[in-house]
Amino acid sequence: MTLQQSNISDEQLHHARETGGVEFVNGQIVEKPVSKESSRIAARIIYLLQRHVEERGGAEVYGADLGYQCFPEEPLRFRKPDGSVVRSERLADLEPDPGLMPIPADLVVEVLSPNEFAYDVGKKVEEYLANGFNLVWIVQPNTRTVTIHRADGSVTKLHESGEITGETALHNFRCKLAEFFALAPAVP
Repeated sequence: MTLQQSNISDEQLHHARETGGVEFVNGQIVEKPVSKESSRIAARIIYLLQRHVEERGGAEVYGADLGYQCFPEEPLRFRKPDGSVVRSERLADLEPDPGLMPIPADLVVEVLSPNEFAYDVGKKVEEYLANGFNLVWIVQPNTRTVTIHRADGSVTKLHESGEITGETALHNFRCKLAEFFALAPAVP
């Protein structure tokens, strides 16, 4: 799809690329649903992933403002997951700052908000997996679960009492799932 077919101007598309919380899908600028709790949990997960990477290396962790533009069927499309991880060796051949990420992430994190539709989430997961994203975590704050979707088609659902790993995306990452949902300790 071209910009002319979508009735979106170059300026509008450029602004959307630079703006957090929006994606460009099916020729439309789409605002991502968000809530206070989903935002807090996404920040917590990014913190846990980043802490691991700072201790062990091997990858880069990105927040919700980074867009991925690597969808061959719709070259202008970009998605902005709530968090993502790309292994360092895959970043070596990229320009120093390509703007939108031209390669799929090894791990994508999507934290659901109360006003998100299951149909839209399922479609997004399928889109990620069909375009080379290897691992997708769908985090559900209301049930305190994470559903892991893998490129091979397997799916695992973990509950708060379980443990999650980075699998092939982030070797040696292990975390009690309860830590994803933990509140910051109160300051006395």
